[in-house]
This record gives sequence, structure tokens and C-alpha cells, in this order.
Amino acid sequence: MQKEYTVTVYTEDRIGITNRITIIFTRRGINITSLTTAETEIPGVYKFIITVMSTREKLDKVVGQIEKLIEIHRAFVHEEDEVVYQELALYKISTKSLESGDIERLIRDHQARILTITADYFVIEKTGHQQELTDFIKKLEPYGLIEYSKSGRVAIVKWSRRFHEHLKELQASSEA
Repeated sequence: MQKEYTVTVYTEDRIGITNRITIIFTRRGINITSLTTAETEIPGVYKFIITVMSTREKLDKVVGQIEKLIEIHRAFVHEEDEVVYQELALYKISTKSLESGDIERLIRDHQARILTITADYFVIEKTGHQQELTDFIKKLEPYGLIEYSKSGRVAIVKWSRRFHEHLKELQASSEA
């Protein structure tokens, strides 16, 4: 049965690694719905956070193929309850909506905040899960929603401490 999974991949910093990882998903017919990457707390080690709809069996095969790439330290498949995650959304709204004052209450009630205000528009920032962010769009539309942009998933794995200790040991041995 298909459901949403988060795949984390720890890599070295190499040109073309994103392409090499995504091709493995493409060959298996798995669509990536979100991909975020950034350097970890260990210099030179990058973490890919990939969100997909798939079956566990297919993903286990994909992770096995990914781990065969030379630049990969490890790759993992996570169920939703194994990760703490958020996404970030920015909403550009017409400044005219500030005149009534109703939108300020809406922003506060949804734990969002205003990042910037210009003569023509202002930008709201909100973090949350995907459905929460898209539901907020519907509430903002009557106020003159101009534009919306959302990040991919940012996640922390609940049980990853031992693996991070392993990465730190690798870093220490390479520095010695």
C-alpha cells in the first residue's frame, strides 16, 4: 500500500549527487514530492530529506541502490511517526487588508508572523505541516492573497543519535 515516507540520505559534497540520487527514484517510478538538502552539523556531510508516496518494499530497494553510490554514507526510510518535521510557507498579501485589522488576529491565531511590510504588500511566514499551510491559504484568500511559496520538508529523525555519533567519529579520524 502506498503512503507517505521520508527518506534521509547522508552524503559527501559532490557535484551531481542530487541528480544521481533522484534518477534512482525515477527509474523505480517513484515521484519525489519534496526534496531539501543542507550541510549537517558535521562539515562536508550533507543531508537530503526526500518525501515520497510509495510502498515500503519499493523504498527499501531504492535505499539499497542509493547506498551503493560511493559518495553516500547512509540512507534510511522513515515512517511519519519516526520523524519530527515542519515546512515553511510565505504568503504575500495586499497591504489594503491591514486596514480592517481582522487579518492581524488571523495571523496571531495561526501562529504566523509578518516578515516585511511595503506600500503594496506584506509577507507572512508560517511553519507547520503541509495541510496546515494549504488550509491557511484559504483563510488568507479573502484578504488579497497575491503569492504563495512553500519549502520542502525539514526533518529530524527521532532515533538518529547513534548514526550522528558515527559521523562525528569519522570526522575526528579524518582530521587526525
